[in-house]
Amino acid sequence: MGIRPAPGGPSRQAVNALGAYARNVATGLGVLGLNAVTGLAALVVLALVLVSAALVPVAGLGRAPLGLGLTLAHRLAAHQRRWAARVLAGDGAAESHGSETDRPGRATQVPEPQRSGTRREVGWLAVHVVTGPASVVAVWAMLAALDYVFFRLSPAEASTLNTFALSLSVAAIAVVVLMSVSLFRTGQARLARRLLDGGTATDARIRALTASRAAVVDARAAELRRIERDLHDGAQAKLIAIRMQLGLARGSGDLDEMARMIDEAREVAGQALTDLRDLVRGIHPPVLSDRGLAGAIEASALLCPMPVEVDIELPGRLQPPVESAVYFAAAEALANVAKHSEASRAWVRLRHAAGVLRLTVGDDGRGMVRRDKGTGVRGIDDRLAAFDGSLTVSSPPGGPTVLTMEVPCALS
Repeated sequence: MGIRPAPGGPSRQAVNALGAYARNVATGLGVLGLNAVTGLAALVVLALVLVSAALVPVAGLGRAPLGLGLTLAHRLAAHQRRWAARVLAGDGAAESHGSETDRPGRATQVPEPQRSGTRREVGWLAVHVVTGPASVVAVWAMLAALDYVFFRLSPAEASTLNTFALSLSVAAIAVVVLMSVSLFRTGQARLARRLLDGGTATDARIRALTASRAAVVDARAAELRRIERDLHDGAQAKLIAIRMQLGLARGSGDLDEMARMIDEAREVAGQALTDLRDLVRGIHPPVLSDRGLAGAIEASALLCPMPVEVDIELPGRLQPPVESAVYFAAAEALANVAKHSEASRAWVRLRHAAGVLRLTVGDDGRGMVRRDKGTGVRGIDDRLAAFDGSLTVSSPPGGPTVLTMEVPCALS
């Protein structure tokens, strides 16, 4: 029996690859054309900004034209930032701009970069006026050369050598055109990023650290306010009640009434002690010091009203600040599952590999967990950001919800 070639053989794969490359080239040409249009728009906006800035000192002329020009410059620059981020992310060359760290198995999210200063955007306008149309002009010139060599150039002497030279010229120009489309697109994206956002990972890192530091300071202030409120409304109020009960008991002449008041004061003292223990657990749980992160997460899972599957492999201990942050992040995630997910089960998985601690908390609930709604997910993100960690949220409608937390750290 003969062997039939597979439907998706090498020839089919080659055709598909050529088709995909042709589509990419066509898309690239469209992108270059769009950049040429934005270059013309940049020329208009730049002229408006410069003329308005020159005419502002003129008596009777307000700042409205200048403000309009700068607003248009901001919007055009924001469009170019988003486009550059998509292009560089698609090419695998996106740098970190406060986004989540790229690691295998994780989807990279390219956030909206922060707005640059006015000078930087006006400078980009001046450069984009030239570079936007320049790439289209260059490609058009190469296509015109290809058309001339292929259709119009006639050698004075017909020979095999002349035919070979013309064919080689046509092939070389065609290859240069195909390669230049991708190079022009990537080059314009990199230039836009460098002009608009500084183009260095250092600037992005400074912005990320500034944001994480502000989040940590806010979280610390909120935590101190919570402790103060719990002490004031809980233990302090109960201690005042105990003092009043003991004062009344001391002045009472009835032994039975005195015994009743002392018993009430004793009961309130027990409640105050419970409040203080809960407050201490909220600051640093004793189980975390005694049993480590694995034992603390297991104890937290036992408090959930639903079955929680715990899978932890941690061969050592972490630094105490990291242990505390990861524990409270896990506890907050499980608390959110119990309160909002309507799930029938949940799971926790903890691993440490290649210097990165990965914690996954999932449930089979209704999903639709979003970062911009509620404080639970934002609180987890803020805790991890203090240690250069990251949080990935996957929560489609109908579930399942999976929170993946990663923190670079070492085991002791």
